[in-house]
Amino acid sequence: MMSSTNQMMVPKDVADRIANSGIIAVLVIDDVQDAVPVARTLLENGIGGMELTLRTDAAIESLRAIRAAVPEMFAGVGTILTREQVKLAKDNGAAFGVAPGYNRDVVAAAIEAGLPFAPGIATPSEIEGALSQGCRILKYFHAEGMGGIDYLKGINAPYKHLGLRYIPLGGVSLANLRQYLAYKDIIAIGGSWIAPQELIKAKDWAAIAKNAREASAIFREMRG
Repeated sequence: MMSSTNQMMVPKDVADRIANSGIIAVLVIDDVQDAVPVARTLLENGIGGMELTLRTDAAIESLRAIRAAVPEMFAGVGTILTREQVKLAKDNGAAFGVAPGYNRDVVAAAIEAGLPFAPGIATPSEIEGALSQGCRILKYFHAEGMGGIDYLKGINAPYKHLGLRYIPLGGVSLANLRQYLAYKDIIAIGGSWIAPQELIKAKDWAAIAKNAREASAIFREMRG
């Protein structure tokens, strides 16, 4: 059963949107002028969720542009590493936040701000730390580097009765997407291959559209 703390962090409607999105495109945007075109391209080709990473100065302005022009896109913020970035994400209307790792102070800030948040985990100790703060949706990073789906199944085994859900990211691709989606404890996939930084810079919307269609087709095949 979810704790009341987790309900505040990830309300059911947000969890449902994550699950229904299925595949969340992870984006590094250098130029805010690319934000709306890439969001529209993804949405038109079956990808309704995105994570805008705080790795460039354009990330927050891109979030604002997408929220204004493509409100149907379920847009969150990633690479949240500090309390200040939690506030930045919340104040600019991020639908959710994620981090590559588990930082107790950042999770506390997300709880205080009411920002739906998934910290990153890679070990049982990190799972237990996140659990102690009421987290039930966790980012599994770096998925393939840590051992892929088999490693996740192994470390999740002692906690499976708690109903934890995972968002794997890192090395996930069309080649192994079915393998991840077959594991029901995965709520959604983080896909950095769908709209990689170099394709966004090149404004290659056709290539991004193709990647999005292929990924969304596999999601529909596996999850209905």
